[in-house]
Amino acid sequence: MHERHSNLDLYFKEQQTTCRNYIIPFIKQKKNIDSSTKVLEVGCGYGGNLLPFLELGCQVTGIDIRQHSIDYAKDYLEIENRSNLNLICSDIYDVSGLDNTFDVIFMKDTIEHIPNQEKFIPLLKKFLKEDGVIFQGFPPWCNPFGGHQQMCKSKILSKTPWIHLLPRTLYKNLLKIGGENEATIHGLLTDAYDTGISVQRFLRICRKNELKLVASTFYLVNPNYQVKFNLKPRVIWRVFNIPWLRDFYTTTVYCLISK
Repeated sequence: MHERHSNLDLYFKEQQTTCRNYIIPFIKQKKNIDSSTKVLEVGCGYGGNLLPFLELGCQVTGIDIRQHSIDYAKDYLEIENRSNLNLICSDIYDVSGLDNTFDVIFMKDTIEHIPNQEKFIPLLKKFLKEDGVIFQGFPPWCNPFGGHQQMCKSKILSKTPWIHLLPRTLYKNLLKIGGENEATIHGLLTDAYDTGISVQRFLRICRKNELKLVASTFYLVNPNYQVKFNLKPRVIWRVFNIPWLRDFYTTTVYCLISK
């Protein structure tokens, strides 16, 4: 298991560095961000991605279904000292009073864990202003570690690319043979295998629901790896940016969509 998963300081540094140096500039290509910008992060977790937006003076709302994550975020972000921060523990389907509110909706490494994406992705439109944008950053399912097998305790399984593309039963049995416990296996199957999403399916859902792709960047080397592995982020060369095939070597894709 990588140090990131047991060291929250490293995890927060990774989130903040990536958001500050790569995600915010990516959004700014199409949408200005300043103190008047209202930002929503769905699946905000411990809140590490929110800090760079708070530093710019944005009005920030974070939503997460897990109470312990919201409690940690409140402590980490020192919510009592911030008038521009609102943290909500709720299922996104149950949230009310936020319709047509936000200039930027932000999701990073989240959509690939959410079931029924055909229902979820168009739901985001209700929270978006007419001229707002939605940022989605996620690892395509077919990429080398799209199954999040790096979470495995087994050193062999955690470092073996593409094993998640095996048939479900075979993959489950391989995890058992590798010594993974039931909780890990259940998580990898229900929270990754059953919900993983390809770039093409994501774009197809967007088109079906009248959401327009306005910018995209495909990374061979994920910007997260700058902190995790001290690797410089690398964008896939245009000649290799081939639909369907690119999913197998894109470690993360950044997409900006609008109504």
